[in-house]
Amino acid sequence: MTRFLASRLLQALAVLALMSFAITLLMGLMPGDPVDLMLAGNPRATPEDAARLRALHGLDQPLLTRYANWLVAALGGDLGHSRLFSQPVMEVLLPRLGNTLLLLGLTLVLSVAIALPLGVYAARHPRSAADGAINLLCFAGISVPPFWLALLLILLFAVQLQWLPASGLGPVGEEGWLARLPHLVLPVLTLTLASVGGYTRYVRAAMLGELRQDYIRTARAKGLPERSVVWRHGLRNALIPIVTVVALEFGSLFSGALVIETMFAWPGMGKLIYDSIMGNDLNVALVALLLATLTTLAGNLAADVAYAALDPRITFRDGGS
Repeated sequence: MTRFLASRLLQALAVLALMSFAITLLMGLMPGDPVDLMLAGNPRATPEDAARLRALHGLDQPLLTRYANWLVAALGGDLGHSRLFSQPVMEVLLPRLGNTLLLLGLTLVLSVAIALPLGVYAARHPRSAADGAINLLCFAGISVPPFWLALLLILLFAVQLQWLPASGLGPVGEEGWLARLPHLVLPVLTLTLASVGGYTRYVRAAMLGELRQDYIRTARAKGLPERSVVWRHGLRNALIPIVTVVALEFGSLFSGALVIETMFAWPGMGKLIYDSIMGNDLNVALVALLLATLTTLAGNLAADVAYAALDPRITFRDGGS
């Protein structure tokens, strides 16, 4: 296990290094001058002011030199300063990261909690009326555009019924997730309805395959209760492919949901990444995208470790599986 984890750590460092260089290169090739964007609202700005700002932010240096300087500073713990927000990068990222974790974390938990029983029930009753209804709802959830679903929910619950706020983070001056709870309902509901169908389909497909295996027939022949056969034996093996899907979604917890965050004016990572790229704010975009890459790699590693916990036949001796 130690050798396996060390190998994966080295791979993650290599991926992060390549990603940081690729993001810097792509941001450097984007049209537009960041200094011109900064001075666009100041009619008194002079060419000397622009030159001074370029020197201050290192924009007068070649791209490779700027990347090398950023890398050395980042290794020392300095992730740079945001030109758009006039704050250190971490002070910009952390509040929005917390908002995204709250929003997408609740969505992921609710989606999996709903998808597991629905998928298992559909797999236990294939081609039944209930199975058909569950499949229809799943296809509807997958097919409906999230922005259109968000508009419908806003019109119904915020405009017509006036039960819930249409957007925003919470009352001004109030902190904590309890104050944000009413504002979370509609975006969480939208994301859950949009994602639970896909999870349910994965659970149903995995369980259908497992319930046809010989060990399931053997367990039933031994007289084990049906609940134990399905949930302790069948679902445990079916969870292996499901864990892979959930692990891949784990990276999205840190990259945000741009459309939903925009629709509900929720200040999260998706909107921040979009604004930083459009505003040519290299430091914020670079650190945010690297964070999303790192969490995706961490999710994949967690999935590999979960495989060994779910299936004792999977080991990591000698660096393999």
